[in-house]
Amino acid sequence: MHRFQSLANRCLAEGVLKRNHSPLSIIALELPCCVQTIRFRTQGFIEKSRLKRFSTAEATVDARENGKVREKILTMETLNPNVKAVEYAVRGPIVIKAGEIEQELRQGKKKPFTEVIKANIGDAHAMGQQPITFLRQVVALCTCPELLDSPVFPEDAKLRARRILQGCGGESIGSYSSSPGVECIRKDVAEYVTQRDQGVPTSWDNIFLTTGASDGIMNILKLLVSGQGQSRTGVMIPIPQYPLYSAAISELGAAQVNYYLDENNCWALDMEELHRAYHTAKQYCTPRVLCIINPGNPTGQVQSRKCIEDVLHFAYEEKLFVLSDEVYQENVYSPDCQFHSFKKVLYELGPEYFNSVELASFHSTSKGYTGECGFRGGYMEVINLDPDVKAQLVKLLSVRLCPPVSGQAAMDVIVNPPQTSEPSHPQFLKEKTAILSTLAEKARLTEHTLNKVPGIKCNPVQGAMYAFPRIFIPPRAVEEAKALGITPDMLYCLRLLEETGICVVPGSGFGQKEGTYHFRMTILPPPEKLKLLLEKVQSFHMKFVEHYRELEETSV
Repeated sequence: MHRFQSLANRCLAEGVLKRNHSPLSIIALELPCCVQTIRFRTQGFIEKSRLKRFSTAEATVDARENGKVREKILTMETLNPNVKAVEYAVRGPIVIKAGEIEQELRQGKKKPFTEVIKANIGDAHAMGQQPITFLRQVVALCTCPELLDSPVFPEDAKLRARRILQGCGGESIGSYSSSPGVECIRKDVAEYVTQRDQGVPTSWDNIFLTTGASDGIMNILKLLVSGQGQSRTGVMIPIPQYPLYSAAISELGAAQVNYYLDENNCWALDMEELHRAYHTAKQYCTPRVLCIINPGNPTGQVQSRKCIEDVLHFAYEEKLFVLSDEVYQENVYSPDCQFHSFKKVLYELGPEYFNSVELASFHSTSKGYTGECGFRGGYMEVINLDPDVKAQLVKLLSVRLCPPVSGQAAMDVIVNPPQTSEPSHPQFLKEKTAILSTLAEKARLTEHTLNKVPGIKCNPVQGAMYAFPRIFIPPRAVEEAKALGITPDMLYCLRLLEETGICVVPGSGFGQKEGTYHFRMTILPPPEKLKLLLEKVQSFHMKFVEHYRELEETSV
């Protein structure tokens, strides 16, 4: 019957139906007798309907005219309420508006600017950063093994590609890997973590390769979220936070527990605030999870070792599962700061802590010096997980089969880069150093330029890829925003976009203390474009403030 239908469709498409032949008489030439019997039984029905063919739109119109519209099953009323609660500011209304403006510019519509500068998201390559040559060479060799015979590619890249391919089914990255990831890559990650943490033991069996860090975070939260009412899982997150966390909490139906970072102390984590948030939350949920982002997104702070020690003591005492988001571990710019992994500090606290505190740490190909967002590579290390629960995690991961194997290969290069004795090392080191030093320069430029603007205060960008300046918004603008049903910083960012073409994200999308306003911008644009962006922000802010001050004076 499927062939019968296919032949009918083909005849119709090719226009071979002539006046003297029904579609079925033509098809009968190609059909066996048993199928021709079906032809005679169905011919009357088909001729009666005269093979009327509708496009979707025509069928909808016809149905409406006959009053036969079937109600949709999935509507906003029947939609999962947890999905409706999800918000993701980084790709929210501002970014949609920016896309509309880009379309208008392409159509020739006149604007006070010639391009939209998207400083809303940490997408390094979209901002012009060039890929690390060695990483792309290894992934290219894995993707097209015929290139392994080419003299163009260095031997150390070929060595890594062959090893990865040998770990793949059929020696192809087009095959599925095991759900936790390719075994040899997991072992490379474990070796990397051990070296990074100066000898702290790492079991590759605790390493799970992921589709970016977000995939790992989401899967761990799925394990942790349970209960209703007072027993519902509470997830403690920093405010300001990366909106992945609030979105995941909403989707999973957990309770969001906010603890506020100290803006007056360079966005440091304050232990008194952590205790306050925990004990307040116990009134309406059961806090089980403590999330840390270090270096911080959107705030750019790097947590001190003492702070990490205090957090781990707190997690130990209050029986909290720690999620340590460390995707920016390579992005530390301040000479006074140093990245300390939570795992290393936990180990140094002694066996009582290291063998009991449950900790999941996350890393990614998307940040650091590589900026390979599109590969969607990442890993998580999970320690002190109950063996039965670990089996459940493996089961959960198996549902999505495996992370992209090309992303796994990219992750392998990050944790296993060229060594000093290998031919690719000089170029690799040159590219890596250039990218990180340029980011450090742009971090300083952003902080210093914004702090020159009256009404803007920006903390030092110690790490990560963003600045999160506080902005003064005149009371009249606050009133206007409320009348429009939007937050004051959304009004500010919309005006900034419409008047300058600069796309940044309102601080309200990340969370902020009541009565304060911010925006997040990435420091990723090339230096000259970043300077232009900052100059435009400076000019816009002064005009924005002056405009609303004049309105206030006029209304007095």
